[in-house]
Amino acid sequence: MADTIEEVVLVDDDGTAIGVADKATVHGTDTPLHLAFSCHVFDGEGRILVTRRALGKRTWPGVWTNSFCGHPAPGEGMDDAIARRAADELGITLDNLTVALPDFRYRAVDAAGVVENEICPVFTATTTDALAPSPDEVMEWQWVEARTLISAVEATPWAFSPWLTLQLPQLYSGEPEPDQL
Repeated sequence: MADTIEEVVLVDDDGTAIGVADKATVHGTDTPLHLAFSCHVFDGEGRILVTRRALGKRTWPGVWTNSFCGHPAPGEGMDDAIARRAADELGITLDNLTVALPDFRYRAVDAAGVVENEICPVFTATTTDALAPSPDEVMEWQWVEARTLISAVEATPWAFSPWLTLQLPQLYSGEPEPDQL
């Protein structure tokens, strides 16, 4: 059986779909703007899940990041794409999926020159499932208090993905209150 080609949705500056590209070839030194998402998952105690990207990842291998990220396939709804990636990457189902930063967008270049260039709405969700992370995606994970994560990112931003360092200040303007978790 042939491998399925995973495609990403290419977008213009307004977020309108303008085409598709093979995900395996899209992330390089001249990455076109494309659609993605980030999700921050919380447990029943209000802790946020952070994951360390597997060393085999094309972009930012080995850095700590938000719970998970991904790309919706052409024609796939965002909620469906998020549920698919939660299951594939972490082995979990999600509850209370909510868009937190609908207009988040960033461009960043890693040490190898690989560019991320994404319109990337940010979501929050909860889970009560035990994690079963895919080793191809996640090498370590930790449930942490939001304040602890914010302090760690402020102290050592180079140890975290650039999208996480940009998302956290927007998710938590100032100290997070318990009802923000």
